[in-house]
Amino acid sequence: MSSAAPSEPRDEPLRSGSDDATSPARRRGALYGRRRGRPLRAGQQRLWSTLLPRLQLRLPEPGERLDPSALFAAPPGDLWLEIGFGGGEHLAAQAAAHPGIGMIGCEVFENGIVKLLGEIERRRLANIRILTDDGRLLLSALPEASLGRVFILFPDPWPKQRHHKRRLVSTATLDALARVMKGGAELRVATDDRSYLLWMLQRVPTHPAFEWLAKGPADWRTRPADWPATRYEAKAVAAGRAPVFLRLRRRSR
Repeated sequence: MSSAAPSEPRDEPLRSGSDDATSPARRRGALYGRRRGRPLRAGQQRLWSTLLPRLQLRLPEPGERLDPSALFAAPPGDLWLEIGFGGGEHLAAQAAAHPGIGMIGCEVFENGIVKLLGEIERRRLANIRILTDDGRLLLSALPEASLGRVFILFPDPWPKQRHHKRRLVSTATLDALARVMKGGAELRVATDDRSYLLWMLQRVPTHPAFEWLAKGPADWRTRPADWPATRYEAKAVAAGRAPVFLRLRRRSR
């Protein structure tokens, strides 16, 4: 792979002043397509109406910083973030395995959010907070060096050339992550799309703030034991697509 990343358009910063995610200001540069799929069932509607308001993260006003220690009943030992948690199975498994870690998940798709809410209720998880919006907004609001781990798992590859600027893994996102991740913090990225993988390899390992931890092919072909599987990964494997797992470390600040 070439070590020099081609130039790419910088994502425009999004503003959180409007609650309408379909408004032109919010949709510009959006990383997602639609918010709704199948209508929510009665039990899911109950979770949406009663549990989500207790866990939903509210962004501060533009220019202000979020206080992560105020999000949980007790200050967590560390703060981890998953951007685009899909059905939430990975986030729920990490939260169950690390009850002393505060977990923030970002997702805009309602059916995925309500699946996570079901897992939170079933497992009685108290260490998850949810942003039902674009994760880049949260990166802008977090204090510097506040995250100990970040997960970006199987993001939408936006395969059409004209949509590549919407890809979540970009130089602009990596710059934002470099600001909010602690020295030594780990960034985990996964994809099953070859085109997106090439795009990632031109940007992530070459970013000056991150060190790729792979020592050989097995390190990106095999999912680590402490990296819970997802349904999307299983579908990719069943369809004959080979997932790739990238682990990177934030260099010392």
